[in-house]
Amino acid sequence: MKMKQLFSIGFLTLALMSVSAQQLKPVSYADGTQKLNGLVTSNAGKKLQGVLILPAWKGIDNEAKQAALDLEKAGYIAFIADIYGEGNVPTDNGAAAKIAGQYKQDYQAYQKRIALALEQLKKAGADKVAVIGYCFGGTGALEAARAQLPVAGVISIHGGLGKDASRPNGTLNTKILIEHPAEDQSVPQEMVNALIKEMNEGKADWQIYTYAYSKHTFTNPESKDYNPVMAKRAWQHTLMFLDEVLKR
Repeated sequence: MKMKQLFSIGFLTLALMSVSAQQLKPVSYADGTQKLNGLVTSNAGKKLQGVLILPAWKGIDNEAKQAALDLEKAGYIAFIADIYGEGNVPTDNGAAAKIAGQYKQDYQAYQKRIALALEQLKKAGADKVAVIGYCFGGTGALEAARAQLPVAGVISIHGGLGKDASRPNGTLNTKILIEHPAEDQSVPQEMVNALIKEMNEGKADWQIYTYAYSKHTFTNPESKDYNPVMAKRAWQHTLMFLDEVLKR
């Protein structure tokens, strides 16, 4: 009986995820000859504020999709960027680390892919826009600020916060929110300190929330490190920031 109940729950969960995924429309675009496949919310075409979502290091995942659907409910057009491109989506952590590392090193290529995705968000009807990113996408949110892309604000959610030490700090015109898990072993305190120095030197309007007892992927329900209490708080902080930079 218990097995049947578990099967039913699992089937229902998959069904709900499938229905949710169907509410996101595929968008094909390109970087030169590289085909890119993004997703946009069903309210595309309306005159609304927009949010670009930069996914984690394995590409477009369920966390990014759910964020897009939740942002649509909050009144935003959301577009999920395809950074890697068709045929380049990693299937395991090793491959993800390799390709994400390439874009962290070649940050200008990363910035270009983000800019192309922003163009698609604008084409979908978005007026004023912001960027949020998870993990590798959190690094991308900071790169959007460093590139001075035309966005009102960026949010890095358990993102990689560092950049190569040889890169000079520059002006950061956009507002920045960092949502940082206190026990993120991939981001040492020295990296946090360096980012604070960078933001101060860039005269940025910035803030950092640090979430107690939280490891790297604390916002992802599919992660063993998921912290539902802190994830809920982080999402509320996300919505509050977006409301400030996009709707006021």
